[in-house]
Amino acid sequence: MPDLYGEAMRFLTALALTWTTFAAGAFATPGQPTDGALGLQPAVTPIMEDIVSFHNLLLIIITVITVFVMGLLVYVMIRYNRKANPTPSKFSHNTLLEVVWTAVPVLILIGIAIPSFPLLYKQDVIPAEIDFTLKATGNQWNWSYEYPDHEVAEYFSNMVEEEDLEPGQLRNLSVDYPLVVPVNATVRLQVTASDVIHNWAMPAFGTKMDAIPGRINEAWFQATQEGVYYGQCSELCGLRHAFMPIEVHVVPQDVFDAWIAAKAENEYSEAADAIIAEYTAARETRLAQLD
Repeated sequence: MPDLYGEAMRFLTALALTWTTFAAGAFATPGQPTDGALGLQPAVTPIMEDIVSFHNLLLIIITVITVFVMGLLVYVMIRYNRKANPTPSKFSHNTLLEVVWTAVPVLILIGIAIPSFPLLYKQDVIPAEIDFTLKATGNQWNWSYEYPDHEVAEYFSNMVEEEDLEPGQLRNLSVDYPLVVPVNATVRLQVTASDVIHNWAMPAFGTKMDAIPGRINEAWFQATQEGVYYGQCSELCGLRHAFMPIEVHVVPQDVFDAWIAAKAENEYSEAADAIIAEYTAARETRLAQLD
């Protein structure tokens, strides 16, 4: 006879881990991976908020199905084991049961599809009113960025090597020249590649778009919280695929305007770097005081 106690304990452990995953996002650090966190990164865009809501809905549905199926398995193991049921039934079909176990999953899938299609539409359709366009180009193995609506020349963003990391920078995530966008701005993101397929992924934004040579794909985001957010190339693209991170600084509009003005004079302007460094230091000081 199966070890029902062991099976039940394994099920309860899996269920506890599932609900830990459900709640862990609340304890994660916005914009970056967090040790011990199992859930999604905290959402900072409307799209990511909808993705998290949809994820939570699916988690509830999956949990209910898991509990129901586990209950059936336990019932069958107890009710129809050899000791309790020495003479098994010989029938092989039950029309009503077969209709039910076909119709119910179909209805569940339809219920899942109802919120999923609007979410896909929201991700794919660029809003009619945007503040500016940002172009990201994947290269082996870095990203280059352009601001077509501003007089800023294309610049390249490379990962900071481990031996060059400064205090506050993250291994394999920090870059030398990050993206900068203003808070609450609606940004059209154009993604392409110069050589092979890459993928521009920013978990906290809910953005993940393939960068394909000879083609421009579009996405959009609206970051509603200031901060520094990290992503990575998410399409295997060669030897240094794991070392082409994405770093986005979301700043107030006046800081962004000053940064753009400095970048317009020189795309690798030290003055532009100083503006972001000064703002970041001031923000960290404010947060430390609040804590």
